[in-house]
Amino acid sequence: MPDSPTPPGDAPPSRALGKTRTLSLMVLPALLALCLVVSWKTRDTMASLGFLRNADRRSLVDLRPWQTAQTLAALAVTSEEKQYAREAESLADHEVDDAFAAALRTAELQNRSRVLTGEAFALSKRVAALQQVVARDNEAVDRLKVAQPASLGKAPTASTTASDALQVAQAQLSVDTDNLANAQRELERASGDPTVQIRDELATHQTAVSKAETAQNGGNPIAIVSTKSHRTLAARIAAWIDQRSRYASIEQARAEAQDDVRTLTAQRSALEKQADAAASGPVTLAALEDRDIMRQVLGIDDDRIQTGQQLETVYQKWGDQVLLQHRIVLYLILQSVELIVFILLCMMLGDALVRRLMARPSLDRRQVQTLRTILEVGVQVLGIALIVLVIFGAPRETATMIGLATAALTIALQDYILAFLGWFVLIGKDGIRVGDMVEINGVCGEVIELGLFSTALLETTGLAEKGEPTGRRVSFLNGFAIRGQFLNFSSEGQWLWDEITVRIPAGEDVYEIAKRVETAAQEETQENARRAELEWKRGPRVSSLARLSAKPVVVLRPSDPNGIDVQVRYVTRASSRAEVRDRLYRHIIELFQERQRVGAAQPVG
Repeated sequence: MPDSPTPPGDAPPSRALGKTRTLSLMVLPALLALCLVVSWKTRDTMASLGFLRNADRRSLVDLRPWQTAQTLAALAVTSEEKQYAREAESLADHEVDDAFAAALRTAELQNRSRVLTGEAFALSKRVAALQQVVARDNEAVDRLKVAQPASLGKAPTASTTASDALQVAQAQLSVDTDNLANAQRELERASGDPTVQIRDELATHQTAVSKAETAQNGGNPIAIVSTKSHRTLAARIAAWIDQRSRYASIEQARAEAQDDVRTLTAQRSALEKQADAAASGPVTLAALEDRDIMRQVLGIDDDRIQTGQQLETVYQKWGDQVLLQHRIVLYLILQSVELIVFILLCMMLGDALVRRLMARPSLDRRQVQTLRTILEVGVQVLGIALIVLVIFGAPRETATMIGLATAALTIALQDYILAFLGWFVLIGKDGIRVGDMVEINGVCGEVIELGLFSTALLETTGLAEKGEPTGRRVSFLNGFAIRGQFLNFSSEGQWLWDEITVRIPAGEDVYEIAKRVETAAQEETQENARRAELEWKRGPRVSSLARLSAKPVVVLRPSDPNGIDVQVRYVTRASSRAEVRDRLYRHIIELFQERQRVGAAQPVG
């Protein structure tokens, strides 16, 4: 059996979402979930971000202790944290200085045991030769300096010769010294000696330390004062999150200090074994010098280990201080939450109180409903405002906030502002009054109320028709009237051309009937026509109207093969339009009765 067609009323409902939106609603949650998972997996990268930025992989000496301390110093907030930051920077600087000293001695030890070959061996011979040349140049300069005072008492020629010889010797010394420096750099490059690079790094580090010490400033409040300065819930939550991040960074720094201590301890043990092995070997001058350098490096390592342990302790104390601030801020957050809960409870109690007070009203039902809505909304707005103040605090820029609030209120209340200004337009010289028959943007009726914000009409049918009341009350804001147009048919100068149509069957004396209809219209509208012409003539700016006549006009036109229509146009006021039309119809009916012809004429329109 074939399926019966679906009735129009049972048609399947249209889909609320299209294919594109449905696909978006499926893809976007999956993308959001993926981002959340990746963010959770990579959450620990933020703790190392500052250290990774400052780390220098090309450095021969590990500068991370100083870089870590300097990075954490920028995160210090309270006076106590600043003190711990300065201690950490001092200890880290001392540890890095020891690292440079140990690196220089280790490089010296490696150079002593390194066997030069090829280009490096040739360069070492050149360096040795240049060193001898520089030594001879220094001796020559010293001799000339000693001999120059003795030549001062002799002839001017001898004195000038001694001075010139000294200048030549000093210039030669400068040239040979530069050659020696260049040869030493070439030798260090060829032999792989890191001493020069270590010294350059040391100079750079000392410059950075000097700049950091110059940039240090005080004036931070103590912890309890700093945490209590966060007076809003939003600021307290932000401080709580910042403290968590800062504590994670400090803990990472402490873990790095522990790793450095363990690494240095292992290096020291290996170096100590190497020193013990060298002590059991043959006693030579070179071996004694090597063992002395090793003992110096061991002493430096001991100092570095002790400094690293102290640095770890400082970081631990710093972390404990941040945890203390963390607990204080958590206490303040709980206070703010308690205040918000109290405000919400007061809002609920206030709403219940309003409902109870309105349960047995003595006012009208509509008034009670309005008053109840106002009170409930007032309680809710007050509660929300208090909660916003607890979360975000009072605005600091008062003038800016007042301006923004004024702009917001202007946008929100623009209809009421326009309605208030429209009231002045409506009550003006060319406006409307209570009792006037008006047409406002297509709405016709009699004005029964004209308020500051709204206007009320007793609606009627279109004034172009009968203009009878519909029984409905129409209210609208005054802005509705002044945005478009309003017509007043009751004020002076407002006249309406009305018309009626009489159909006369074919074969009747059309001209006689038309003449009698015109006479009846003139008798009924004579006074209105006279007053209309007087008003038109008094108008100083409407000279064209002064030439118009307000007398009734009769127009004949064929309607169909069996009749002719007689149209009568006349001037009347809108308020008396229905009465005038009714009297004219009565005259026409009496005219037909006098003719005693049944069906001779039928009034229409």
